[in-house]
Amino acid sequence: MMIRTRFAPSPTGYLHIGGVRTALFSWAFAKKHGGTFVLRIEDTDLERSTPESVKAILDGMNWVGLDYDEGPFYQTHRFERYEEVIAHLLASGHAYHCYMSREELDALRAEQEARGDKPRYDRRWRPEAGKVLPPVPAGIKPVVRFKTPLDGVVAWDDAVKGRIEIGNVELDDLIIARPDGSPTYNFCVVVDDWDMAITHVIRGDDHVNNTPRQINILKALNAPLPVYGHLPMILNEDGQKMSKRRDAVSVVDYADQGILPEALLNYLARLGWGHGDDELFSMAEFVEWFTLEAVSPSASRFNHEKFLWLNAQYIKAADNTRLAGLIAPRLSAAGIDTAHGPALAAVVALVKERVQELNTLADECHYFYQKLHPSAADLDKHLSGDAPARMARFADQLEAVPEWNAEAIHGLFKPFCAAEGIKMGQLGMPLRVLVCGTAQTPSVDAVLTLIGREEVLRRMRA
Repeated sequence: MMIRTRFAPSPTGYLHIGGVRTALFSWAFAKKHGGTFVLRIEDTDLERSTPESVKAILDGMNWVGLDYDEGPFYQTHRFERYEEVIAHLLASGHAYHCYMSREELDALRAEQEARGDKPRYDRRWRPEAGKVLPPVPAGIKPVVRFKTPLDGVVAWDDAVKGRIEIGNVELDDLIIARPDGSPTYNFCVVVDDWDMAITHVIRGDDHVNNTPRQINILKALNAPLPVYGHLPMILNEDGQKMSKRRDAVSVVDYADQGILPEALLNYLARLGWGHGDDELFSMAEFVEWFTLEAVSPSASRFNHEKFLWLNAQYIKAADNTRLAGLIAPRLSAAGIDTAHGPALAAVVALVKERVQELNTLADECHYFYQKLHPSAADLDKHLSGDAPARMARFADQLEAVPEWNAEAIHGLFKPFCAAEGIKMGQLGMPLRVLVCGTAQTPSVDAVLTLIGREEVLRRMRA
């Protein structure tokens, strides 16, 4: 069997990280089995779907690097096909027209709730042998409802959650077409999965309740059933469902926060799935190791501290030229001109060991191009008393050093400290504050080397 999976987001907002994990697992499963990964845009909610959201999905998929083999397919481009299948279901007796008005439906639900019953459509327009239907009312455009079996059980062996059984008595007759003729979500999903020969539907477990409805429609169409695998929810550190108000949940949020896409994918892969104690792995390794059987049926918690640690590992291993390209726009936005000064890639190579995300990496590069203003506390602590005069004497030695490199600069430290009767900290810390504007820098000899002799002396003597 040729494996075919799909990622089918609705373009009604941002690309959620839960959706990215769903896409990742679907992508990996297809790749592992030499199959096909399909991207489908489920945009039948015409009121809420927007071109901006479609763009956000496509941009997000491109940013994380999840390449799809087919698509994107848009449901709004397939309305003729949906109409064709609805007509077939009507003709075969698996669907029917319902003329119940919105007011009637609201009144029925109010009565049911008053009795303590579960609100549901009472099937008054469902044709049955010997049943007399109400007269067709004037001026009412009907919906089309699917004729759900009245008894029996819908059961499937979920690839993640195991055996699931739901009685048809729990289901009502689903609307599959609205009064204007537009098809509804659960119906379109069925037709799309059938037409696109999807073999494995891997999606969030918020869709479990949709699955029996979709299975019933597939059976009515004599269509093959895919394997379903419902992924557990991602919770925040407090054990609550992640929300835009409390948490970073959009791919754009993580890009803005300075997260590398490969770090995000690596971390999402470990939320609900594992391969022994492996924490850091490539996507090639993930594809090789991935199985649906290893996905936990339980919800996972997003640990921000661990996530940032993982991102730091990827930053340390990343190509310096690539990192320089990623932070250059951040520096430009902060008014930092990197055209005059050390090569940004060389600066990145020196400071990247100290950071966990790209925004901080950019901040750590500022003083190589523009001296920061020292805090009053740093000035008082490191540049009071004899320190300014001592720094002036050290500037003279820096000016005279034959070769401007870290080894030559470092060679000045010990003799100068001995001559001045001070410890290294009494030289290094004032030197950092005077040249960089901060006491927190990497090895000071390497920092001075990159800033350059002329600029170092200018700052020291300003």
